[in-house]
Amino acid sequence: VQLVESGGGLVQSGGSLRLSCAASGFPFSSSAMRWYRQAPGKVRELVATITNAGGSTNYADSVKGRFTISRDNAKNTVYLQMNSLKPEDTAVYYCNCLNYWGNGTLVTVSS
Repeated sequence: VQLVESGGGLVQSGGSLRLSCAASGFPFSSSAMRWYRQAPGKVRELVATITNAGGSTNYADSVKGRFTISRDNAKNTVYLQMNSLKPEDTAVYYCNCLNYWGNGTLVTVSS
């Protein structure tokens, strides 16, 4: 099983980024996928979830209305579109499925 995140970087407050997570080694199209994040000195928190076919999504209150999770089952990839970014969104963002985790991608939002 492999989950590889990409798309992180440095962005100014109010800006946007799109994260990608390429998955392999398991039945992606049958699996719900999640994005988590961990800010320095804080516990890892669930940001967004999407069901296997993409028909249902859920978001943390802190990102609702600004972030959108989506997936392309033909490409075995899940995305996180992040708009109106705030400095408090600064964290390492991780892709997750069951007990599997990627290595994360760092998002830094400057004020």
